[in-house]
Amino acid sequence: MSYVIGAMSGTSMDGVDAILVDITRDHIRPVAAFHQPYPEALLAQLHSLCRMGDNELNICGSVDRAVGCVFASTVNGLLAQQKLTPADILAIGSHGQTVRHYPSQVPGMNPEDAGFTLQIGDPNTLAILTGIDVVSDFRRKDIALGGQGAPLVPAFHHAQFSTSGKARIVVNIGGFANITVLPGDDPAGIRGFDTGPGNVLLDAWCLQHCGNAYDDNGNWAASGKVNTVLLNNMLADPYFHVSGPKSTGREYFNMAWLQQQLVRVPALPAEDVQATLLALTAHSIVNAIKNYTDTTECFVCGGGAFNSALMNTLQAMLPAINVATTQVLGIPPQWVEGVAFAWLAWAHLNGIPGNVPAVTGASRRAVLGTFTPAS
Repeated sequence: MSYVIGAMSGTSMDGVDAILVDITRDHIRPVAAFHQPYPEALLAQLHSLCRMGDNELNICGSVDRAVGCVFASTVNGLLAQQKLTPADILAIGSHGQTVRHYPSQVPGMNPEDAGFTLQIGDPNTLAILTGIDVVSDFRRKDIALGGQGAPLVPAFHHAQFSTSGKARIVVNIGGFANITVLPGDDPAGIRGFDTGPGNVLLDAWCLQHCGNAYDDNGNWAASGKVNTVLLNNMLADPYFHVSGPKSTGREYFNMAWLQQQLVRVPALPAEDVQATLLALTAHSIVNAIKNYTDTTECFVCGGGAFNSALMNTLQAMLPAINVATTQVLGIPPQWVEGVAFAWLAWAHLNGIPGNVPAVTGASRRAVLGTFTPAS
């Protein structure tokens, strides 16, 4: 076996996932997973780091170490679950936790400032506490090459999900949603970008009004009615009308953005807002997919794959395309990103480029990540 562990926490910040993957040049086979939520106090600090505030440097330094400890605890939990030792693992591919993503000039940035992306979760702490070499910091070389640093999963999607003669699209719906276009017989034709909000606004609105971290199966959204005026106002945002390469995050689509949209319409029942936010996610994804007319299959991964109302809406809006989750391709939807970062670590160790310039806008392909040895 050639084991690599992918350690991942997405923009939803629902905790850390560690995925054990058997990877060779001939196959990528996910084996097992272990999940650990963030402690509430640490989660509050992470949320605070996603917006500008006082004493950021000290907080970031401390939280960087704390996140590294949670990642290590999650990896060690996976090892114990599978009765493995550090010597059984080639490396950990750690995405870390994104707290800021300003890859190019966006509202609120000084036009003279360089774009950047920041993922925390100290790889030295992770390597020492697990005894396993770590590959991390996957996004910043792409940024240095003029790219967005995101999405990075399309290279993995091509390696794992492409098949000859079939034009497929993979949709990852985490806090934000992104698509990967896989033309089947033309690797040079891979495309992808962030389509906009995935679960981020749905989760935040649900937490504010229901006290729940997410809308289970989209049931609350399904109880409301879509407000077309609000939906059309939101879809008029310039982000949705810019072609890729493009990426986004909490810095742009957040509760402040939503409140700016809500003041432009009469007061709505909370469930109608939730229904409209679900429609926003679906429409922004579908509008992107419709540009690729040869597509016959769409596979969804990420937390959004478990939102039945959202999945049903996507299928209804794409009647000519079969919409399913990546489970039918052999990888549970909640594992895909973790497997992707395990593959990116393996690619780093084997000198294989991990970015797709047509997706990120980078000037060239590059081996991504920084190596931190445990010894």
